Amino acid sequence: MSEKHRILIANRGEIAMRIMKACAELGHEFVCLRTDADRDSGHVDLAREMGGDSCVYNISNYLDANEIFAVADQSQATAVHPGYGFFAEDFRFARRTTSRDRPMVFIGPSWWVIRELGDKINTKRIARSLGVPTIPGSDRPVYNEMEAETIARNLFDFQAAQGIRDGMVLVKASAGGGGMGIEEVQDLEQFRSVFRRIRNYAKRNFNDEGVLIEQRIFDFNHLEVQVVSQRGGKRHVHFGTRNCSVQSTGKQKRLEVAPGFAPGDIPYAFDATRVLDDITRHSLAMAGEVGYDNVGTWEWIVTPKGEPFLMEVNTRIQVENGVSAVISRVRGENGVNIIKEQIRLGLGGELNYGQNDISFDGVGIEYRIIAENPAAGFSPCAGKISGIGWKAEPWLELSTQVPRDRAYEIPMEYDPNLALAIVWGESLEQARERGLRFLDSLVLEGECNGSVAEFHTNIAFLRERTANILEF
Repeated sequence: MSEKHRILIANRGEIAMRIMKACAELGHEFVCLRTDADRDSGHVDLAREMGGDSCVYNISNYLDANEIFAVADQSQATAVHPGYGFFAEDFRFARRTTSRDRPMVFIGPSWWVIRELGDKINTKRIARSLGVPTIPGSDRPVYNEMEAETIARNLFDFQAAQGIRDGMVLVKASAGGGGMGIEEVQDLEQFRSVFRRIRNYAKRNFNDEGVLIEQRIFDFNHLEVQVVSQRGGKRHVHFGTRNCSVQSTGKQKRLEVAPGFAPGDIPYAFDATRVLDDITRHSLAMAGEVGYDNVGTWEWIVTPKGEPFLMEVNTRIQVENGVSAVISRVRGENGVNIIKEQIRLGLGGELNYGQNDISFDGVGIEYRIIAENPAAGFSPCAGKISGIGWKAEPWLELSTQVPRDRAYEIPMEYDPNLALAIVWGESLEQARERGLRFLDSLVLEGECNGSVAEFHTNIAFLRERTANILEF
């Protein structure tokens, strides 16, 4: 790929920093955005260090598409990388990027693929047509309250027939994602008010009142399959599985492990190897069916009996891509960088390896370091970071936008991640031991609401949960 690009990074924080580094390694220039709230962010420091002051542009809002395109024109950017969040799964933004008077490359799936898979109900319909197992429930948007109540009643009856006491159904905004717009319901009386609330939420946030009603699966593990596809949608590979079951009370991920199960180390009540093979096979089959053409994640839940159900498809790079990369090898070589592959393939590069060229080695753990209080519902700390530090190790990768030479005001407008740490070990036991060693060495100091005494982090929570990762 000889053509060089200037890539506008329409994001912030550690993902912007990783994209900058990937651009530099591929020989592309980049454009960095910052808001007033991010004036002290490390991603701005890194941009200036790597590209000079001229590559940094001030904007008022990362969600103002007009402002982003104005910067793109002023900087003569030829491509846009949306990172994750913000416009990453907005097919209208992707379509506008490629079809405007001065078109650019959208580094992500084609807009029609994002549209096709962005609706959970449509995704379920595609999956069912291929025999891919999905969660029992509606397979089209439900708008009518009486119809919704009938579906919910049938699901409650189905659970009762299975011997499930205190059954539940989930009510979801069909166009939602990231754990947002989802509520659990325990009876029909409660269902009516929740359905109205989710329908209104969906209309307000996604301009689509469509609601999905599903059976609530209990005690499941949350697994993901990392898919990488070539432009044109004809070649697809996967970079394994990861387990994202350690989450906050608001269903926001806090710790991820690759691979998704450890059948050689943990005695499961099912054939874990077969389950991992099944979900990767189903994910690649769907990628082929829809002509997927960049990086994406197929999200699954697996019951204690080993029953997998497809939950949704995320048509973007995810926070946890690095934990899949750290265990992946192409033709036996270390150093897979999924963000680099996303950019390379997004700009028209060839997927010049197949599934047989990919192997996996060891266990990776990713920790999301956050100033929050897990004991109080993971409430975030509004304040500043006065110090962050850790011991460098050959088996540790740490990305953070928190500067180490000055205080950092935590911007409450954005996602709460302050640092992402990826630990690799030859075995699950070694990865756990190294993970605990990292957490013990990590220093994160600050104040919350002006008080050092009120400052909390999730480090102790992560340490506690490390003991039973990959278990049910």
